[in-house]
Amino acid sequence: MTAADLNLEEELSHREFRVAIFGSARPKAVDPVYQDTYKLAKNIASLGVDVITGGGPGLMEAASLGHRDGDSDSRSHTIGINIKLPFEQYVNPGVEMSDEHERFSTRLDEFMLLSSAAIVMPGGIGTALELFYTWQLLQVNHICKMPLILVGDMWKHLVYWVIDHQLKNKYVSPEDLNSVICVSNVDEAFEVVKEAKRIFDEKNPDDDSCINWKKYGEKFNRGLDESSN
Repeated sequence: MTAADLNLEEELSHREFRVAIFGSARPKAVDPVYQDTYKLAKNIASLGVDVITGGGPGLMEAASLGHRDGDSDSRSHTIGINIKLPFEQYVNPGVEMSDEHERFSTRLDEFMLLSSAAIVMPGGIGTALELFYTWQLLQVNHICKMPLILVGDMWKHLVYWVIDHQLKNKYVSPEDLNSVICVSNVDEAFEVVKEAKRIFDEKNPDDDSCINWKKYGEKFNRGLDESSN
């Protein structure tokens, strides 16, 4: 199946709860993290919620295929926002609607325009860029205070580093951590998504103010103390 072209203006005209899933392009289908990402996206599809990925291989493919297979009633879309690279970056077969960018900056902006929550699975430099770009925009209120869900120990230890160095030296403020929600596994990530969607659905459609996730983050962070000591 060939992915249809994404009409961004039309998508944005609909008030929809959508979840971005970031993660490495390198894992294969046999890898546990690939299977976990597939499971997470499949569960999200059961809520009738769109999933947005980078549209490529690895965990992007796992999320796209999982979402497609979980969308039995065709209530949602699997969106891929691809990037042109010097080496081949194909659109994975799970993507239903796609867009392509020449630059990472415009690609990330499109992710932010579409997303109501972001999940960060394990990954490398590109995934870290997506994490910090989202976090930076949350910090300066350039996007609404959506949950930024970090899955696994690698990101928890990164947040400990932020606390132990950036926060302690007052390079960031305590409230900069409010939108970050650290979870241990994809089941916990799914619980966050369900709660975020519930809050989104209960909000007055005419109210375009941002949601404050401070209490929400405190509810879901798993063992994230004031320091890593």
